[in-house]
Amino acid sequence: MTPHDSSELEPAHGKSMPHGRPPWRGRTGIVLAVAAGLLCIGIYAGIHGRATAEVALASATEGTATPTVNTVHPTAGASNEQLVLPGSTQAFTDTPIYARTSGYLKRWFFDIGAHVKRGDLLAEIDTPEVDEQLQQARADLATAQANLKLAEITAKRNDELLKTRSIATQERDNAAGAYAAGKAIVASKEADVARLGRLQSYEKVYAPFDGIITARNTDTGALIDAGANSAARELFHLSAIDKLRVFVAVPELYSRAIHSGDAASLTLDEFPGESFKGTLVRTTNAIDPTTRTLLIEVAVDNADGRLLPGAYAFVHLTLSRDVQASVTIPSNTLIFRKEGLQVAVVHDGHADLRPIAIGRDYGDRVEVVSGLAASDSLVLDPSDSLISGAAVKVGASEVVGSAK
Repeated sequence: MTPHDSSELEPAHGKSMPHGRPPWRGRTGIVLAVAAGLLCIGIYAGIHGRATAEVALASATEGTATPTVNTVHPTAGASNEQLVLPGSTQAFTDTPIYARTSGYLKRWFFDIGAHVKRGDLLAEIDTPEVDEQLQQARADLATAQANLKLAEITAKRNDELLKTRSIATQERDNAAGAYAAGKAIVASKEADVARLGRLQSYEKVYAPFDGIITARNTDTGALIDAGANSAARELFHLSAIDKLRVFVAVPELYSRAIHSGDAASLTLDEFPGESFKGTLVRTTNAIDPTTRTLLIEVAVDNADGRLLPGAYAFVHLTLSRDVQASVTIPSNTLIFRKEGLQVAVVHDGHADLRPIAIGRDYGDRVEVVSGLAASDSLVLDPSDSLISGAAVKVGASEVVGSAK
């Protein structure tokens, strides 16, 4: 290149380029610096986002792990607690009527549903064999009485003859013995006549008390067997329903609250909204070892005859105050585990499993005799995995009363 050509290497506008630094290298450094900054920003954003996500996930996990529960307060025991138990009405006096003599039914006078009074004639039985036996017994009695009269005369005559030594003492003694035997025979025949006379009187069947005929198991012409050769068959069934009795099996737990003379009431499905007054008249004063119940009897006046024997009824008993529960709780708050019966009480956001002792069971509720206060908050439907000290969250509104 010639010296004259050196002007071609000079930069435009008379500016010269620094020695050893090409222009493209400056631009590359700037680009790399910007890229490095962006990369750092991206790495920081990624790390920060992951950390934020982990914190949010931990928070969400913790929130999910803390169960939300509904709670309920125990209810104070009622001052007049009632026990309702099922029972069945029975006639106060109820008896089958049998025949006391055998024969054929001649006629009957009352059918089922008939009201009868004590002494009313219910039926007549034809007993020809008994009639014939009675006639024969009376004839035998007459013969025995005649023989006795003769023996008496002979004995008296021999006593007089012995005084004059007209007969031997042995003859007098024989006559006296015959007279004594005759008296015994007459007594036997009289007893036989009386027995057959009573059997003949049983031909007529009378009502033993006022009541209603609830069954008639015979008809005209039927053979009546008094049970000499086979089991006797019931002719009628008579029930007195002016007063009814109801037998109720009371669980052993309530036996202390049951006393003779206590008032009771009866309700029946066929009389909705109506109650019938009764009185607890007696108890067995013993617990049945099989059912662990106390059998009681409640008497109910039924002079108007509205209640029928055999009806299903509910007996309402008012329990004494000395066995009232301090609190009652819903049954779905109970926890059954090997440690015994427990409930979960919420305290400061944590569950406390507390042992309790229960008394009476009302079905959807139970009484608690120890271990709880009315101010405690109980967990409804506690889970099987709930442990003492576990964190819980109470629902937005506390449930009042028993759970549905």
